[in-house]
Amino acid sequence: MNNRMRGFTLIEVMIVVVIVGILASIAYPSYQEYVNRSNRAEGQAFLSDIAARQERYFSQNNAYVTADTDRSKLGLTSNQSANQRYTVSLSGVANDGGYTLTATPSFTETRCGNLVLNAKGVRSVSTGDKDYCWR
Repeated sequence: MNNRMRGFTLIEVMIVVVIVGILASIAYPSYQEYVNRSNRAEGQAFLSDIAARQERYFSQNNAYVTADTDRSKLGLTSNQSANQRYTVSLSGVANDGGYTLTATPSFTETRCGNLVLNAKGVRSVSTGDKDYCWR
C-alpha cells in the first residue's frame, strides 16, 4: 500500500502568496488611475454638455446663464453628473459677458482636483497638469 500524502507544503503556499502580493501591488495603482481617468471623462463630458447648452441659450437670448440658481434655464435639473462623480457650479463675472464652470469631484482626486471650463473654451484644473487632466 502507498500511504503517501499528497498536497502543498507551507513553503509552496507562501511562495504563491508572495507572488500574488507582488502582482497586486503592481496592478492596483494602474487600476486606480484607470478608474480616476474614467471619472474625469465623465466630468469633462458634463462640462462640455453644459457649455453646449450655454451656447444654445446665448444664441436665443444674447446672454449666458451666470448663476447656479438659474441652471433650469439651461434645461438642467441637477448640478451633478450622471453617476454623481462631479458637482458643477456655474458663475459669471460682472461685465465680463461670460461664464465659468467648475466641476468638483466627489471622489478622491489628488492629481487634478477641480476641472474648470470658461466661455472662451479655456480649460484648467485646480491642481496638477492641465494637459494630463484634460486628455
